[in-house]
Amino acid sequence: MISFAGKTFAAIALLALGLQGCNSDALPPAAGFASVNGAVVDAKTNAPIGGALVTIDTVLTATSDASGHFSFDKVPSGIADYAVQAPGYQLFNSTTTIEPGKPFTLNVVLSSPTPAPQNGGTHSPV
Repeated sequence: MISFAGKTFAAIALLALGLQGCNSDALPPAAGFASVNGAVVDAKTNAPIGGALVTIDTVLTATSDASGHFSFDKVPSGIADYAVQAPGYQLFNSTTTIEPGKPFTLNVVLSSPTPAPQNGGTHSPV
């Protein structure tokens, strides 16, 4: 029969071997980050849109300045969903892939909403 001390020693030895394997340089690094910057402009005039709200993965937000520029310092790498909205423009949604350690440029063109059709009444043929 193995003593309690023997079982404890065996457990500690196995734990130490497991932790040593986790400290291997051969393992891939933890998820990286990248900076993201860009500009928001009007589709028709190419004029910058200040005050546009840029949202990445529903939690990171930035607002474009008067020249339409925005930036994020630290965005997790991988597939990222983003949305851009500004008063008087259609909401823009898309997805992109952000690579770790590589600055990413995200330029967005917003369109004005399509005007609702005007219903001037119905006409009956005579």
